[in-house]
Amino acid sequence: LRVESRVSKNHRTIMGGHSHYPPKQASQEDMSAAKLDIAYRDTCASLLIPLNKCRYKTAYTPWNCGHERHEYEKCQYMEFQKRVQILKEN
Repeated sequence: LRVESRVSKNHRTIMGGHSHYPPKQASQEDMSAAKLDIAYRDTCASLLIPLNKCRYKTAYTPWNCGHERHEYEKCQYMEFQKRVQILKEN
């Protein structure tokens, strides 16, 4: 069994093809409508919006919304890695 990851210039498949980085960017209107704090309005905001909706619907139970939480945390980690790489280059 051979597993291949698809890599292109602006798009990278991660975690066996279940998520894509970078995610589609949320608009300012979407972030305002979702009442996201300024600190969370970053590249991963488009993943945080559905995560917060899921959390609200399930009364913030920790065993629900696992997939959405994993997608958001993976995006945050990839952003961190990108910042570290930039610092190493300088």
